[in-house]
Amino acid sequence: QVQLVESGGDLVQAGASLRLSCAASGRTVSSSAMGWFRQAPGKEREFVAAISWSGGNTDYADSVKGRFTISRDNAKNTVYLQMNSLKPEDTAVYYCAAPGRLFARAGPKTTSYDYWGQGTQVTVSS
Repeated sequence: QVQLVESGGDLVQAGASLRLSCAASGRTVSSSAMGWFRQAPGKEREFVAAISWSGGNTDYADSVKGRFTISRDNAKNTVYLQMNSLKPEDTAVYYCAAPGRLFARAGPKTTSYDYWGQGTQVTVSS
């Protein structure tokens, strides 16, 4: 059974940095595409970033491009989201996600992912 556990969310001021972690069990991140999504109150869940199963390709939402970086540590079986220059509009619950099949392609659509973590809250004050 695949389990994804996010951590690292916090309340920070605008301009600060945070690193979110997604620890995976039942799934080897080196064989799986992984994605980060976020959902603000009253809004739909939206794509933030994704990394291919090979690790050679990454994709970002335009709103975070140049500020956020997705990466992974195969030895720790963990995926990260480094967030710099945070803005109040980045406030949301952040979710880690994985597709159902190993070596599958996954991108910005929530429907491409079958496994989701419980989320971690990021709040950015102005």
